[in-house]
Amino acid sequence: MKLRLEEDSLRLRLSAAEVQQFAQTGRVAYTIVFGPAPDQTLHYALEKLPATAATTAVQVRYAAGALAVEVPATLAQEWTETEKNGFSAQIIVAEGRQLRILVEKDLDCRH
Repeated sequence: MKLRLEEDSLRLRLSAAEVQQFAQTGRVAYTIVFGPAPDQTLHYALEKLPATAATTAVQVRYAAGALAVEVPATLAQEWTETEKNGFSAQIIVAEGRQLRILVEKDLDCRH
């Protein structure tokens, strides 16, 4: 899963195998190690919210060293079971600040 961060935007691109894993397990996650200490890692994930979740919106959860994009179950199912290439959302993260989330299938990429 490719992670791209730019000013006020976050983009995830998943391979066909990762889309299938997400459809089956509800989660795809990776860790990037930047150094030997435990606080020098970044864990990032795409997670499906439970069908019983109170929200129908894409969410972002962040804590030091851990980032997760959370997707409502109905949107996750639609995205993984159709030809729909991706979805996006705008999330208000602070007063006057929004974060654009884009999640896409990276099906043509072979590297």
